Amino acid sequence: MKVCFVGLENLPVLAPEYNRHGIGGEEVQQTLLAKALVARGYQVCIVVGDYGQPDAETWQGITAYKTYRAEAGLPVLRFAYPRWTATWAALMRADADVYYTSSAAMRVGLVAMFCRRHGRGLVHRLAHDTDADPEKLLIRYTRDKKLYEYGLRRADSVLCQHSGQQRTLFANYGLTSVVADMLVDPPDRQLDRDQRDLEILWVNNLRDFKRPELAIELARRMPSRQIHMVGGPQPGYSELYSKIESAAKELPNLTFRGRVPYHAVGDLYDRAKIFVNTSQTEGFPNSFLQSWRRGVPVVSFFDPDGLIKREGLGASPQSIDEMAHVIDRLVADETEWRKASERCRSYMNRVHGDDVVLKPYLAAIEDAVRRRKK
Repeated sequence: MKVCFVGLENLPVLAPEYNRHGIGGEEVQQTLLAKALVARGYQVCIVVGDYGQPDAETWQGITAYKTYRAEAGLPVLRFAYPRWTATWAALMRADADVYYTSSAAMRVGLVAMFCRRHGRGLVHRLAHDTDADPEKLLIRYTRDKKLYEYGLRRADSVLCQHSGQQRTLFANYGLTSVVADMLVDPPDRQLDRDQRDLEILWVNNLRDFKRPELAIELARRMPSRQIHMVGGPQPGYSELYSKIESAAKELPNLTFRGRVPYHAVGDLYDRAKIFVNTSQTEGFPNSFLQSWRRGVPVVSFFDPDGLIKREGLGASPQSIDEMAHVIDRLVADETEWRKASERCRSYMNRVHGDDVVLKPYLAAIEDAVRRRKK
């Protein structure tokens, strides 16, 4: 069976030589899943953007078919050419049995139309809580929202990140879905607490809803604690990036590292004692899994399905003052930190082993094929 992952920003995760910008969590998830399927004997390919790479080049057993450069085409007209035409051409060259999309975007609709026309299966996975709510979709144009919803409704199998998304999706669209946990790269090393030299780590794309300004405020309220921020400039958010970069320079206890390549950021997770998330809303952040795999407790305003509180994987404070208090206590109290750290590792070993995590994905792929054969 051949499976094709459609993610235009996936190539920099698979091929580090093309990593010239920030990488989002869903690109990581698609690539990890693609690698896992290759290891289990599936034929796997991906449809990606044009980064200047040769077409149909193969990395780690995964063939990449390119579409278009991000800036290609004329405004308004580029929706049809090259975006629609190049996407369909790449899907045709991929010639897969099942196509896999994730995140709310107009390309979900384009892929769905292709699959219906050519009798191929489609699996779609939600990547953010807003993907399940038509009033909160992070999509700019009405046309693109309609295309996303068209594709969502026509997917053969729909996956989501947690039961909250599952309930919201059913309430808003009447669609049933299956919860599928996320894969995570295993760390190369596990450092003891005494070997970790980064007290507090914040890693995220610099966008408004990630609320990076709260990390700045946290540093102001915790002058005796060292905070390290990682996040590169995002399209449309250059002013926010400059604002955060400038504010960080005024705080001696805050190190702003800017963009750090995905393949290098693991070293920072290894060295961290506490991971902090200040987002207003999320899906299920990869950063949580990367932290817990290394025994790093997470302190976050956002707590997917109440998991952090229920499993004791850190803390979910309700205010910036409470966040500062919780972090200070965890950093200072070695016994409490070690207990939380062990709970993080235990949870990951129990819930996020590859064989356990892959079951709903494999079932969704097989189900999509069966539906198309009927």
